[in-house]
Parts: sequence; C-alpha cells; structure tokens
Amino acid sequence: MEKLRIVFMGTPDFAVGILDTILKNNYEIAGVITAADKPAGRGQKIKYSAVKEYALANNLNLLQPTNLKDESFLAELKALNANLQIVVAFRMLPKVVWEMPALGTFNLHASLLPNYRGAAPINWAIINGETKTGVTTFFIDDKIDTGAMILSAETEIDSNENAGQLHDRLMNLGSNTVIETLDLIEKGQVNTTIQTESADIKTAYKLNKENCKIDWTKPGLEIHNLIRGLSPYPASWCIFSDKNQEWNVKIYESRLIEENHNYPEGTIISSKKELKVAAKDGFIQLLSLQFPGKKRMTTAELLNGVSFSEEAKAS
Repeated sequence: MEKLRIVFMGTPDFAVGILDTILKNNYEIAGVITAADKPAGRGQKIKYSAVKEYALANNLNLLQPTNLKDESFLAELKALNANLQIVVAFRMLPKVVWEMPALGTFNLHASLLPNYRGAAPINWAIINGETKTGVTTFFIDDKIDTGAMILSAETEIDSNENAGQLHDRLMNLGSNTVIETLDLIEKGQVNTTIQTESADIKTAYKLNKENCKIDWTKPGLEIHNLIRGLSPYPASWCIFSDKNQEWNVKIYESRLIEENHNYPEGTIISSKKELKVAAKDGFIQLLSLQFPGKKRMTTAELLNGVSFSEEAKAS
C-alpha cells in the first residue's frame, strides 16, 4: 500500500465538505490550492473563499495562485512533494499541473458523467426535470470533465427538492465517494471506465442572467423546475409590472397547480394570502420571493404590505 500525500484544490462550500471528510479520515494533506481573494458585495470588501477559511482554521498549507502556469507557483507546488491531487469545484488545470503527481489528479464532479459536464451540474439536473443524479470521480485530462471515470454513486431527486438541498446531499455522497476512491488508489486497485461520447449528452452550462429568467409562456412544470433548480442561488427572476411600475423580482419557491384556465400567460392573480401567476397549462403559486432592496420573504409577508391590481403581469 502506498501512503498518500495529497494536494487538494477547490473553492466553494461544496469543496469544503469533501476536504473536511478527507482530513477526518486521517489522510495527509500536503497543501490546499484555492482561488485568489477578491472584493465582493457593495462595500467591495476582500472575501476569502470557503476553502481558504477552512484551510486557515485547520492550519493547512495554503497556496492562492492567480496564474496556474506561473513558474514560482509550479515550483511551490512541486516542493509540496504530493503523489496525488484532488480537485473539487476549482478551475481547469494546465497539463503541467495535473500530470505532476505520480498517482495522477482526480476530480469529483456532481453529476453522473458523461451527462452534465460543466459549471452548474446540480442546477441543470433539476432544471431539466431529472429524477436521478449523482457524483463521479475521474482522472483529469486536457478537456473539461471528460477523463477516465473511477467511481460513481447515484441518488434520486425529489420532485420538490431545490438546488440547495440537492447540493448538500451530493456533498455527503461525494465525500463518501472520494474516500472510496482514495482507498482504491492507496491499494492500487483502480479500474477506470472511459466516458462514452454521444449526441444526446446533456451539458451543465454556466448560469447567467438570461438562462435564469422565467419565461411564463413555458409549461408550468418547466417553470417550477427552473425556480427550484436555481434556489437558493443564484435564483430565478422575472419582471412584475403593475400600475406603471416595474420590479425585478427573484422567485425562490413555488408550487405547481395544473388546472385549465382562460387567463393570459403571465397574469398575476392575488388575494390577501395567495399569489399565483398563470402559465400555459395551470398556475405557479409563488411561496417565497424577493423584491428589489428588500429581504427574501414569504408571499404572506409580502401581501401584508403590497397589493396587486387585476392588470398586474409577470414577464
């Protein structure tokens, strides 16, 4: 059995869950690589990545390169003398980095590869109405999420689960899968599977303002899936207009009501306690939302102070 000396690369909370599990299973972490600090929010205060916060709290050796091909960074990385690298939600690595350790570099990806390669696999699985997803470990090669697969683990997606809930479950599933992968590598028992290519592989595109916008002409189920697939972050959005006013509104939680009706798509129907929007084949009941400059609130809280006319529209 070969003793593993690991360099871990990652940035967000998802990666922290995995790193914590590796450490708690008594594997040696030679170093941690994370994103450079950057200003965030209105005050543009310097924000540390979740992985940096964790590394500092646990006295782990930390590197924050801005350029992964920089000679001084490569020298520092080599000096860590690791024989394995693990990547979780980081960035694309140059070949000189991923081929450095003797046992290779593997990635944990939050989908059942080859489906949902890319930046936002958890979100797109829900947006596309999948009923199952999972995690995959694979050895990195020179493309994005295409390398030889080591292990995968599957889980069901509940019909009302949102991206935040699935994120947390996949973090736990991923932690276990990484430990199983480490065990195989340590024992020299890894058998990889080459990813098969086909025309119908689904992609986890980067999320942007355009693909997070609700299209009220779509079927109700598609709208409901978009809302839960983007909740709590970055959140779906649309424009509410009423009485010559417009608001850019984020929608966090909804319920699908399948029902025939004669309302034009996008019509907002409100009572003292309920707010719903007409879709092609029913209504989307809005349960939690956020108006500009306000906190996220339940619909009941919103309707305490806001009322809508019969002309109100969502677009």
